[in-house]
Amino acid sequence: MPLGPWRKKNKSTKEHLVENEEVGSGHAGAGSLANKSSVNGAGLPPPPANLRPKLVFHTQLAHGSPTGRIEGFSNVKELYGKIAQAFNISPPEIMFCTLNTHKIDMDKLLGGQIGLEDFIFAHIRGIKKEVEVHKSEDALGLTITDNGAGYAFIKRIKDGSVVDAVKVINVGDHVQCINGHNIVGTRHYEVARMLKELPKDKMFTLKLVEPMKAFEMLEPRSKGAKPASENKIGTGRGTLRLRSKGPATVEEEPTEFEEKAVKKVDDLLESYMGIRDTELAATMVEVGRDKNNPDEFAMALDETLGDFAFPDEFVFDVWGAIGDAKQGRF
Repeated sequence: MPLGPWRKKNKSTKEHLVENEEVGSGHAGAGSLANKSSVNGAGLPPPPANLRPKLVFHTQLAHGSPTGRIEGFSNVKELYGKIAQAFNISPPEIMFCTLNTHKIDMDKLLGGQIGLEDFIFAHIRGIKKEVEVHKSEDALGLTITDNGAGYAFIKRIKDGSVVDAVKVINVGDHVQCINGHNIVGTRHYEVARMLKELPKDKMFTLKLVEPMKAFEMLEPRSKGAKPASENKIGTGRGTLRLRSKGPATVEEEPTEFEEKAVKKVDDLLESYMGIRDTELAATMVEVGRDKNNPDEFAMALDETLGDFAFPDEFVFDVWGAIGDAKQGRF
């Protein structure tokens, strides 16, 4: 639909194209891997098992464990299931995963793509904590993301912000409850909205769960990913792209255009919505790659990401960012 004041959600869309940081919580069958050329944006049925590439990844629990081998997953929920099976734990115990580091490094957070040579570290639930916060400013200074399987957590804490002064709150903490309201299963942008709408000059209560840490991981508090930092996806020669609709696909490493455009769109998501989600940003870049004008782009966004209600100014800025990346202007 054409741009207009605050386009409404498309109620007919029942599930998100992107469910992780990003993200992938669709229901394609386990192990449904396909070559990129055989899959369209809407997703086709997975190929026969004997035609699927056999991709094996190595994994550990971030606080310490033997090394496990996993294969046959198409999205983040299935990935968590495979990791849980390898270590005999319950899938809901897994909070998020990082690539090639056991540390809580938000620049290495697993999103919708995994390098074919990446090592996966799973961070599981640790200590629960409850904290009261006085909202002395309109903005709390939090950036929220989610794990694609129902857990929203803190990706960044702004220096000098309200939350920065509450030292018990850390990057990586899962936000379980806000003022006694359980928000497990709530998407990151909804959690960010709830926090933004809390009244100023009032106290509110957060129930948090921090990732389990090994002794050597206890270190000074991290502020999380820096918006201006480089955030390469994968280190191998190719990547496995996880999708919520259709099979996962093996793709080449992101081009320079894709990396720059995704980074800029991710920055805009934080600026407008208080979230960071590289997979959502990558999907928006993919949608806008061949569109000729903002109206075409807006209509394609509504069709592809109908559960999101993006403000028009944000859509224009994203369209401009994609255009700038095409022209090499940043």
